[in-house]
Amino acid sequence: MEIDPILLSKVSKPARYVGGEWNSVVKDHDAVKLTVAYCFPDVYEVAMSHLGLRILYALLNERPDVAAERVYAPWPDMEEVMRSQGYPLFSLETKTPVRDFDMVGFTLQYEMSFTNILNMLDLAGIPLFAKDRGDDMPLVAAGGPCAYNAEPLADYIDVFFLGESEESTQVLADTIIAWKEQGKPGGKKGLLKQLSQQPGNYVPSFYEAQYDAKGDFQGLTVTEPGAPAEIEKCVVSDVEHVFFPTKPIVPNIDIVHNRAVLELFRGCSRGCRFCQAGMLYRPVREKSPEHLADLAKQIIANSGYNEISLMSLSSADYSCLPELVDQLLDEFKGQKVSVSLPSLRVDSFSVDIAKKVQQVRKSGLTFAPEAGTQRLRDVINKGVTEEDLLAACENAFENGWSTVKLYFMMGLPTETDEDLAGIADLAYKVLNLYRKVTHKNNGKVTVSVSSFVPKSHTAFQWFGQLPIEEIERKQQYIKGLINDKHISYHYHDAKTGRLEATFARGDRRMGKVLYEAWKLGCKFDGWTEMFDYDMWMKAFDLAGIDPDYYAARTRSLDEALPWDHLSNGAAKAYLKREWQKASRAELTHDCRRLPCTGCGVCPNLGVSIIDRKEGDDHGKTTFSC
Repeated sequence: MEIDPILLSKVSKPARYVGGEWNSVVKDHDAVKLTVAYCFPDVYEVAMSHLGLRILYALLNERPDVAAERVYAPWPDMEEVMRSQGYPLFSLETKTPVRDFDMVGFTLQYEMSFTNILNMLDLAGIPLFAKDRGDDMPLVAAGGPCAYNAEPLADYIDVFFLGESEESTQVLADTIIAWKEQGKPGGKKGLLKQLSQQPGNYVPSFYEAQYDAKGDFQGLTVTEPGAPAEIEKCVVSDVEHVFFPTKPIVPNIDIVHNRAVLELFRGCSRGCRFCQAGMLYRPVREKSPEHLADLAKQIIANSGYNEISLMSLSSADYSCLPELVDQLLDEFKGQKVSVSLPSLRVDSFSVDIAKKVQQVRKSGLTFAPEAGTQRLRDVINKGVTEEDLLAACENAFENGWSTVKLYFMMGLPTETDEDLAGIADLAYKVLNLYRKVTHKNNGKVTVSVSSFVPKSHTAFQWFGQLPIEEIERKQQYIKGLINDKHISYHYHDAKTGRLEATFARGDRRMGKVLYEAWKLGCKFDGWTEMFDYDMWMKAFDLAGIDPDYYAARTRSLDEALPWDHLSNGAAKAYLKREWQKASRAELTHDCRRLPCTGCGVCPNLGVSIIDRKEGDDHGKTTFSC
């Protein structure tokens, strides 16, 4: 399909749609056995920053029998051009209409992107509802963290993939190719039956939701013989040798995270009770510093990037971080390639490492205390103290830093105004510490406070979100306590958080709301300038759904949850214990350093923690630095 360049000149950032980037892969569809359109339901700049999509794109394109191409959501100006001129949604690499691919895969990173999924299907000319798609239509699949509560999208997706996909994606490709070569036995349903028998695959059409007379969810009934009652995530046990792309696509325009990326390890064992990612990606599995340094060398050589980010859920917890940083700095000496770390845990902060990684480019430091008082930090199992934060900041100020960012949450279980006041108090303590250490008045502290959203598969999944009015009161309460121009205060929109919670804890009935919202024109809901809360409330009315039923209702520990059949390996009993310990402000230790805490992930999935630190004696797989 040819795109008229004159039309592209009428839209903002036309480079979003032209493709042809360095390291992108273009294949002849007639020369392969399977074509895959990887779709990210957001704009180019956001989508190109996502590591997971880069991995799967490169992984499948390593195969000579598969062509994988990228598809991103067009911004409204481009959508208007496409609809008015009759252009269907197309891929970047070959400008092939999305409906002509064998499989269309969406990544589910954020609940507020769900309307974009419907909009992209419609732009592609693919029926929105799975039941309306015939055998001539591509298989519509989805994966990512939001797939762990797939129910709000159950009406629209043919198959969901749970967990890490490097190995299961290869099985998927082999299965679809074999099905095609055999003459597509049983049609698309025949393919779905095969996929449902494979680990990590959830086919929602093979299940029926049950509700009681009051409308409360009671569970799912399996309607297709052979479909499993519980779907368990896929996990890569050997991350040292798992595929990782060393030829990243270099974007045409600046993107959100425009740099090379190294994944240090997967998982997190800290056990913060609000953190969904910390539960979904267990157990911890580290890569060796030698392997990482080799990957970094290849990535920089193949991309020309001048910055490499050391990425993981808690990168400063990488047990061989000092060794790795030394190797990277030595490797790129004289090349002006900088090394960066994301936000640092207060208790694992090392000024020596920070000084090293910022030799090329110096920036501010970011910490996430999450709560303003020790009591509330214990409730959420943060495991750090005010003394930890102040000691880290003092060392930083003594070594030349003048800017610190602090991340917090509000609306957490058991939170009081005293806890909120603690946020402002902590900001002042950090600022005053800077003045004391440096005898200067040019320090800057940025305080960013987000609204807590209860998520599935966490200890706080039962907690009802606070009303919007209460969140907004809390936001203004903190604002009134900060009166120093050297402290900047930012907070997130409470209404967006409420909508996010309805989908995060929703069941299949939320699919009706999603459809009504899309028909009303909702899209790009994660963008402040596009989000229309009143329109969403109209969608809830049209669907006959009360948003507070999902977002604000504190649930019984014995209540059936819409995501109970989708397992990340952690036992529900463990989450219940953590919820009860939270109410008593009791801490749970990190199982990488002390004995097992009983979450169940390692025995359930048959994968041990892999920690590269010497001296571990808790029966885990270990490697010496």
